[in-house]
Amino acid sequence: MKVVVTRPGEGAEELAGRLRECGHEVVLCPVIAIEPLGDEPVEVAGYDWVVVTSPNGARELLRRRRGRLSRVAAIGPGTAAALAAGGVEPDLVPVVSTQEGLLAELPRPPGRVLFAGAEDARPLLAHALAADVVPLYRTVALRPIEPPAGELVVLASASAARAFAALGVRIPAVSIGPQTTVAARAAGLEVVAEARSHDLDGLVAAVAEAE
Repeated sequence: MKVVVTRPGEGAEELAGRLRECGHEVVLCPVIAIEPLGDEPVEVAGYDWVVVTSPNGARELLRRRRGRLSRVAAIGPGTAAALAAGGVEPDLVPVVSTQEGLLAELPRPPGRVLFAGAEDARPLLAHALAADVVPLYRTVALRPIEPPAGELVVLASASAARAFAALGVRIPAVSIGPQTTVAARAAGLEVVAEARSHDLDGLVAAVAEAE
């Protein structure tokens, strides 16, 4: 099966390699780029919890942090892995990898909270926890010269779903999680499988399920 991978950077290569091992032909077509929002230090000392909601947010936080981290919550296994790769083991990874899932498992009262994420991250967690918010990066839509051809497209974020839909290519999609599925369907895409675990393993398994 020919599978279109829309992830940017290293994440695309890792996913593509796993899919090729499964016998798929892979078309690399990044539809978003990640732009860091500055290099200023992010002071983490004094916060009871730092909440991180994406692997990109984890990498940017580790690059820019200053001070000692107290407790860290990662929204899912992919974000937890990105933190661990930088030497930080999260204290909380919820069973359900959504903002709602993380909010349900965070101990109360949470104390002083820092929310570290994308510029356009959903505000649910930040509002519910009265958190300080530090936007670390933004996603920018890309448009390839030629629209990609394939039998299945893998969508690893809501922003990727919207950017791919804007290309006007109607290929059945595999989604990394519920928010990506919602964004994809709202943009007119057909989602045929959703990853049960919101990480690389989950995406690969969902592609197999969609065959």
